Amino acid sequence: MTLRDFFTLHPKAALAFSGGTDSAYLLYEAVQSGADVQPYFVKSAFQPAFELADAERLCKDLGVTLRLLKLDVLAAPRVAENPAERCYWCKTAIFSSLIAAARADGYELVLDGTNASDRADDRPGMRALRELGVRSPLRECGVMKADVRRLSAEAGLFTAAKPSYACLATRVPTGETITEEKLHKVEEAESRLFALGYSDLRVRLRGASALLQLPEGQLARAREHRAELQQELADLFETLTLDPKGR
Repeated sequence: MTLRDFFTLHPKAALAFSGGTDSAYLLYEAVQSGADVQPYFVKSAFQPAFELADAERLCKDLGVTLRLLKLDVLAAPRVAENPAERCYWCKTAIFSSLIAAARADGYELVLDGTNASDRADDRPGMRALRELGVRSPLRECGVMKADVRRLSAEAGLFTAAKPSYACLATRVPTGETITEEKLHKVEEAESRLFALGYSDLRVRLRGASALLQLPEGQLARAREHRAELQQELADLFETLTLDPKGR
């Protein structure tokens, strides 16, 4: 089954839209198929500002109205505690909110952008989607991540080469309580590093300090400018350690 076939069978649906490469291409295909697909962006403390900006830009490019839902995800059961299955509790809260809004708007079917390269095992987040009845057309139609990037480039989508970006909660070690202050620090640090020309990076909390993970090709530059990086983030962290293994 192709994506066009999927949207022929399911011409009306809500889409969990993150602004990332996968959900962007899925929305593009829905629009090209003439389907009535409404994208929803659930804004919480776990999503950086640039993700919402990208989602708004892509929807504008495609002539689609984006619905913005705000959620205090840290108030959801177990999420702030940050257990090993935090993603299950987080996805349950986010998609329950989205499903309620979608049904109020007349959309019974809810989709997400999981692709066929993503592991379909019993990971906590995937389990939550299955329990809630969320469908993943890219995975169901066998569309791999490489396919998504290639097809997105052919379609002229600016998201084609966008790096994958895990939510800010992944920067806090499992078992350590997640707070808005910690998330703001991480977002601010990563934003400053993006502005310096670094990309596809992670700033992971280590107590009052931070571990910076960069792609291998950016490590040499970071080592050369280690003192400058330390100074740039001095108001956020006591020390900044560069992960020698890279990402």
